[in-house]
Amino acid sequence: MAFELAENQPVYEVTNLGFSYDGQTPALEAIDMIVHPHEILAIVGSNGSGKSTLLKILDGLYFPTGDTVKAFGQILSEQAFRDDVFNFEFRKRVGFIFQDSDVQLFMPSVWDEIAFGPLQLGVEKQEIVSRVERALNELNIAKLRDRAPHQLSGGEKKLVALASVVSLAPEVWLMDEPSAGLDPRSASWLKGFISAQAQAKKTVVISTHDLSLVEAVANRVYVMDENHRVIAEGSPEVILSDRSLLIQANLCVNK
Repeated sequence: MAFELAENQPVYEVTNLGFSYDGQTPALEAIDMIVHPHEILAIVGSNGSGKSTLLKILDGLYFPTGDTVKAFGQILSEQAFRDDVFNFEFRKRVGFIFQDSDVQLFMPSVWDEIAFGPLQLGVEKQEIVSRVERALNELNIAKLRDRAPHQLSGGEKKLVALASVVSLAPEVWLMDEPSAGLDPRSASWLKGFISAQAQAKKTVVISTHDLSLVEAVANRVYVMDENHRVIAEGSPEVILSDRSLLIQANLCVNK
C-alpha cells in the first residue's frame, strides 16, 4: 500500500476521535486535528489531558474505533497494521520518542540500540554502520557507543533514544514530552535539534506542557483541557498570550 501524499494533503487527519482504555473512562473525546507537512506542531495540556495517548494513536500503538485517524491518506487501524507492507512503510516513515527513555531502550549497548531500527527495516549492513556513526556524531554521544543504555544518566538516555530514531531517517517525528528530565543545556540543544528537523523538511509533532519549548520551536499549537478535549488551536504567539486559556487548561496558575 503506497504512502504518497498528494500536494497539500495533511500528514495526519483526525476526525471526531474518541478513545478509552477500559471502554468506560474517556481518555480522548471528540478530537479534530490536522498535521501539515513540514510543520512543528505542539499538543499542549496538563498531565492526564490525553496528549500522550493521542500521540501513541498517531504512532499506531493504540487504535480507536471507526475510521477517525488517517496518516498519509491511509486509515490507521489494527487491521491495516496486520498488513506487512503497510506496517513496514509506516514504521519507515514515522519515528516515536517516548517520554520515559527506559521504555524505548533495551539493547546491550548504545551502538546496538541505534542500529536496531535500521536492521529491522532491512537496511544493508554498510548503510547501517554509516547511519549509526552519523547519529552518534550528530548527537555528540560517540563516547557512549559501547556503554549499556541502562547505566546511562537520564539525559544521556534521552540522547540515545533520539539517536535511535535519527538512524531511521523518518519523515515524521512524534515526541512525547521530549524535554522532560533534561538539564538546561540539554533542553537548549533539544530546541535546536527539533528546529533542524523542520529545516530538513521533516514533520514534528510534540506533546508537552513545557511552554518554553513551544515558544521556541512550534509553528502551531493545539491545547487540550482536563476533559480530554481540544479547546483551542492557533499560533504560539496567540495561544501563549491567552492567559485565561492557559489557566483553563491548567498550564499556568491563576494569581
